[in-house]
Amino acid sequence: MRYDIRHRTTYRYSQPVSISHHSFHLVPRRCARKVCHGAEISIVPAPAVRNDSEDYFGNPVTFVTIQEQHEELVIEARSTVDVTAPADPIAARSMPWDRIFSHLERNPSRQSLDTLQFAFDSPYTQSAGDLAAYARDSFLPGRPVLEAALDLTRRIHADFRYDSAATTVSTPVDDVFRLRQGVCQDFAHFELACLRALAVPARYVSGYLLTRPPPGKEKLVGSDASHAWISVWCPEAGWVDLDPTNDTIARDEHITLAWGRDYGDISPVNGVIFGGGEHDVDVEVDVNPAPTQPTEEQRQA
Repeated sequence: MRYDIRHRTTYRYSQPVSISHHSFHLVPRRCARKVCHGAEISIVPAPAVRNDSEDYFGNPVTFVTIQEQHEELVIEARSTVDVTAPADPIAARSMPWDRIFSHLERNPSRQSLDTLQFAFDSPYTQSAGDLAAYARDSFLPGRPVLEAALDLTRRIHADFRYDSAATTVSTPVDDVFRLRQGVCQDFAHFELACLRALAVPARYVSGYLLTRPPPGKEKLVGSDASHAWISVWCPEAGWVDLDPTNDTIARDEHITLAWGRDYGDISPVNGVIFGGGEHDVDVEVDVNPAPTQPTEEQRQA
């Protein structure tokens, strides 16, 4: 499936900003099931300094410095990507979860080290509560890791209620556990905290999800949103993306933007400003299926 994506963020400040420094994770990364055919980021006012690079995790990242005084900042990212649905992994054939950490330790390699770093707490997944006890209802001794992770995903979807007003971007996972409410970011962080409490490697994934309007209604411009899910390590299948908000394996309607330990590693827009006072922020996201180009055989037919 091919998609055209538009992600527009507008900051309006109550006082002028004299100078600002920002980082953007707004260009979709290349990965096994996704190809980015083109991406661009426009910024108003135009930055005096711009550097497009990759972060520690291999995600595209853009650094800018804006030296022009401004009371409004507009960042618009556009991209076109192809996404292919994954083959359905056989959950019952995955390695037992309680053997994975020792397996990675006994088989040192670059991949093992890259994977092991996702088995430990990160700033947004630290918990003082007993999340391991909650997770163990799914992670019985010797149970295949993907089978257990799918069950944990199902339970989070059943036990927690989506409520965009219940939390903020900085709500700790212990509060999410107590409230049993939140948004996709909260559910992703909570599931990561549960998995890491058992030393199961898992990473945070940010991206987009194709949404569909109610029957008979038109899709509103800007009505889509960023989405978040997780990816759990299965030695036989590699990283498998699971969406606790929707209780599903991520398929071709999930569009990966970036991955890291948690939201803090890959927030779409981050930065430091001098001045500005209070501010309002508006975010508009559009994810639309795009026509694919015909093949040479189709053109000649």
